[in-house]
Amino acid sequence: MWVKIRASEAERAEWHAKARSAGLTLSDLVRRSVGRTRTWTVAHAEVERERTQQMARVGNNLNQIARWANTHKGAIEAVEVIGHLIAIKRALAALSPPESTEADAG
Repeated sequence: MWVKIRASEAERAEWHAKARSAGLTLSDLVRRSVGRTRTWTVAHAEVERERTQQMARVGNNLNQIARWANTHKGAIEAVEVIGHLIAIKRALAALSPPESTEADAG
């Protein structure tokens, strides 16, 4: 079955070049790319937006705490705070979605 889409000459040339460099036909490249693309419903987008905002707030607070810890490097409390910051950073990294790839965009 054929699927037709509109593209500029430049886009078409770029897609063909990518396909050639990957050793694929343009059809195979498009099928694989579309197969890896994530789509979002409005509800999922809202959840993700809220999650991102919350993580940004946490990050801002962590930056303030880190600034304090760097200012008071000699104090024993700072060492304890830095240890907690590292644990929080690891926990946030575990909660973060995987990095997007070019195939995920769009």
